[in-house]
Amino acid sequence: MESSKIECAVFAGGCFWCMQHPFDVLNGVVSTSVGYTGGHKEGPTYKDVCSGETGHTEAIEIQFDPTQISYSKLLDVFWRNIDPTTPNRQFADVGSQYRTAIFYHDEEQKQIAESSKEEMEKTGKHDKPIVTEIVPSSVFYKAEEYHQEYYKKSSDRYKRYNSGSGRERYLKRTWGEDPE
Repeated sequence: MESSKIECAVFAGGCFWCMQHPFDVLNGVVSTSVGYTGGHKEGPTYKDVCSGETGHTEAIEIQFDPTQISYSKLLDVFWRNIDPTTPNRQFADVGSQYRTAIFYHDEEQKQIAESSKEEMEKTGKHDKPIVTEIVPSSVFYKAEEYHQEYYKKSSDRYKRYNSGSGRERYLKRTWGEDPE
C-alpha cells in the first residue's frame, strides 16, 4: 500500500484562537498549528505581531491527507468561519494582523483558492466585496505554546471571546446554526 503525501494549507482568518477548532474536528486533518506569516520580521512573537508593525497576520497551518480531505473542503470551512468583506479586521479585532488571507503553496492551490473565492462571491451571502487576499506562502512561525489549542486549554475564555467578539453571531446569521 502506498503511503499518502501530507500536504499543507495556511489560512489567516483573524484571531487564530477561533480558527483552530473548525479544522481540528475534520477527518483527514493530521495536525494544526497557529502562528504568524506574511510579514517581514524573522521570529516574531505575539507581542511583535500585535503591534501591527511586522506585516504578519495571525494564521493557521493545517497538515492534511489529501486522500481523506480535499484542499477545496478546507477552503469551504475557512470561508464559513470568517467575514471575508472586512479589510484589516475580523469582528472585534482591528489591524493588519487580523486580515484574511489564503497562502497558497503551489499553482494548483492558487487556482483552487481563486475558484473558491469566485464561488463565494456568487453565493450572495455578502453585501460587500470579498477582500480576502490570495498570496504565495511564506515562512510560517509557530505561535507560543499557550496559543496552541487555546479552545481546549482555556475553553471558558475562548467561548466568551468567540461570542463577545461578534464572530459567533455573524457566522450564525450568515450560515445558520452550524457554519462548518
